[in-house]
Amino acid sequence: MGALRVISDRRRYLLLAAGLSVVALLAGFWLNSRLPAAYSVASMGVMDTGGAPIHAHGPTRSVTDLVADPGRPADVVYELVARQGRVELADGSVVNGYSLNGGTPGPTIRALQGQLVEVRVRNEDVGGGMTLHWHGVDVPNASDGVAGITQDAIGIGQQYTYRFVAEQVGTYWYHSHQMSHEQSLGGLIGSVVVTPSERPVADVDHVALIHTYSGVRTINGASRDTSISAEPGDTVRVRVINTDNGPIPVWVPGTAFRVVAVDGYDVNQPDEVVDRSVLVTAGGRADLEFTAPARVQIAGASLVVGEGGPPAASAPSAQVDFLSYGQPAPIGFDAATAARDFRYDIGRRPGLLDGKPGMWWTINGRMYPDVPMFMVQEGEVARFTIANHSGEVHPMHLHGHHMVVLSRNGVPASGSPWWVDSLNVADGESYEAAFLADNPGIWMDHCHNLPHASQGLITHLMYAGVDTPFVIGGDHDNDPE
Repeated sequence: MGALRVISDRRRYLLLAAGLSVVALLAGFWLNSRLPAAYSVASMGVMDTGGAPIHAHGPTRSVTDLVADPGRPADVVYELVARQGRVELADGSVVNGYSLNGGTPGPTIRALQGQLVEVRVRNEDVGGGMTLHWHGVDVPNASDGVAGITQDAIGIGQQYTYRFVAEQVGTYWYHSHQMSHEQSLGGLIGSVVVTPSERPVADVDHVALIHTYSGVRTINGASRDTSISAEPGDTVRVRVINTDNGPIPVWVPGTAFRVVAVDGYDVNQPDEVVDRSVLVTAGGRADLEFTAPARVQIAGASLVVGEGGPPAASAPSAQVDFLSYGQPAPIGFDAATAARDFRYDIGRRPGLLDGKPGMWWTINGRMYPDVPMFMVQEGEVARFTIANHSGEVHPMHLHGHHMVVLSRNGVPASGSPWWVDSLNVADGESYEAAFLADNPGIWMDHCHNLPHASQGLITHLMYAGVDTPFVIGGDHDNDPE
């Protein structure tokens, strides 16, 4: 009996020790997953040099030094005041959210090509702070508007000035990059339009900013139908901006049209199409050109252009395919001899992120913050292979640069150069894209389904010799996602 009791006690001790080991192991996983109270993205993750060495040249530069010509006076000045609370939309409905100068969407920032734009932003009462990011505008890094990377969040009663030269003709937008999902969804958004200095682009030029407020999809803050004036025969350009978190089809029922620009870049010799929809990904833009009268339609809302146009209709089943749309043209560099070749594989797996269990997005098999830091040197050509095997679509957005699509699922691009800053990557798809590293800084490279970004689908592009004094968290509670 005594021997049996000793064996039984030994088993209990072994089971207890094993249980304590499991608890210790789980506690270690939990502690290791916790994010620091303050950390710099410049030192996080794993350096990825794309298969080539990095050579440091000269002293380190701070992101705060990467600015538009500080001695040049502004040509265009806007003053924006951010507020939090109830706001009336264009259709008269009232929502709880955020506003700029009393409205949402905020004022359209307009400039002629080559003008220096200055936007002075004051936070009147937005709790948690705010910023403005200029989505698709390849601004100097200090004006990128990402809390904790290029600036601190603008606290209540504080202000910040953004400056950039409007070198890129096209359609862009702005939104907060502090608590980005909540504040963008709530209305801290607006459009940016840069037009040529020497000529109008159309007889009628109109922004159609798509945003969903409290579950209701709107165009420029109005649900259902909105009318704009146009004479029969007028050439009309409608600048479609998708500020929501997922891709949206847009169509022009019963009317031939051309897609004349994507993400701010002109399409070379765009084909006229009819009975096609255009898939505009989250954060993306598409400029449509047609003859009035007509109707531009999305699910839940329409922009009626002129009188006597076609009635609303269901979305066409066929879509414009930008891989083959338009005619080829030079891209300005040789993508085949890129200095760096990066992979951006998107997956998903269970784990702990900041102490929270869940299913989290991965990049190259790694979970945030242990993700790649893509390293480049100024003047290089770099290439990305972006593959999605995560089960969901991801609109991938690279700050500060535009990429040109080289292939999709191994099929080479054959149409107009397809330049994007926001690329819709469906589950099972793989894209090759290239860009010129001509805008030094530290740049976010993330999914623009903003909840996905907050769940770890975010990394950065960093130029050699650039650093930042800002931190995520810290005294300013910087929280870009």
